[in-house]
Amino acid sequence: MGSQLALKSRIASTASLQKIFNAQEMIASSHIAKARDVALNAKPYTDAIFEAVQALVAHTHITHPIVRKNEDNPRVAVLALTADRGMAGAYTSSIIRETESLLARLDAKDRQPQLYVYGRRGVTYYKYRNREVAGTWEGNSDHPGVEVAESISSTLLDAYMKDAEHGGVSELYIVFTEFVNMVTQKVRVLRMLPVELVLSQEPDAGPVPESEADAATPLYTFEPSVDEVLDAILPKYIQSRIHECLLTSAASETASRQNAMHTATDNARNLIDDLTRKLNASRQASITQELTEIIGSADALNKEEE
Repeated sequence: MGSQLALKSRIASTASLQKIFNAQEMIASSHIAKARDVALNAKPYTDAIFEAVQALVAHTHITHPIVRKNEDNPRVAVLALTADRGMAGAYTSSIIRETESLLARLDAKDRQPQLYVYGRRGVTYYKYRNREVAGTWEGNSDHPGVEVAESISSTLLDAYMKDAEHGGVSELYIVFTEFVNMVTQKVRVLRMLPVELVLSQEPDAGPVPESEADAATPLYTFEPSVDEVLDAILPKYIQSRIHECLLTSAASETASRQNAMHTATDNARNLIDDLTRKLNASRQASITQELTEIIGSADALNKEEE
């Protein structure tokens, strides 16, 4: 009887959890379409400003901090974008694992990483491990606004533009989750500053003739000056990239939560079925034992009467 009561209690508690998981899955399903559209709509603007910056890097000889920084400064900034809430599977743990890997690689290169964390789960993780964090932000990780992107970009840009003597950094990295589709989300490490020149080449393409390369190289003139133009572009570039990373991370978090809650609901249903079979088997065994005892008692009475 005690075993049956325990099984009934487990079935009831698992059924309650199943309802919670199912509700969380439905909420995530209702949010994912909007989060995906917002992330995809922000991408064209970010791609355009990034291509413009890369074009400047590729075709002009400039010494602005957007292109290169003092290499003697070993300090670098690392921003990790985690979640505020749980129930998202391995979303936050994947970010933390990739962040720790990046920090280890930077330490191996004799760099001094300064960690910045967005998301309550990541802040709590490093807080309880007594890890020094240069800056933290919390709130609305599943639907971030422009305000938090402005705050993060302003803090990181100030750290980047400072001199080494005043605690400035020479590089900016961001660790986030890229939304590919509803099933696939990839953890990426992006170096925002200085801008890296990415040369896209076809795998089977041969060398480009010099005449065609010269013809494809655009000419730029800057008004009033190259430094003033790049000073105006740099804050917009940093904010747009961080905002896009926040939005694609929000879509990835929602998709991860939906997938995790769907799996948890299925597991809870399977567990209830398994517990119900055990309960029925226990009840059947109990009934069989009672019948055996009754039949045995009846046989004993019949023998005494004879």
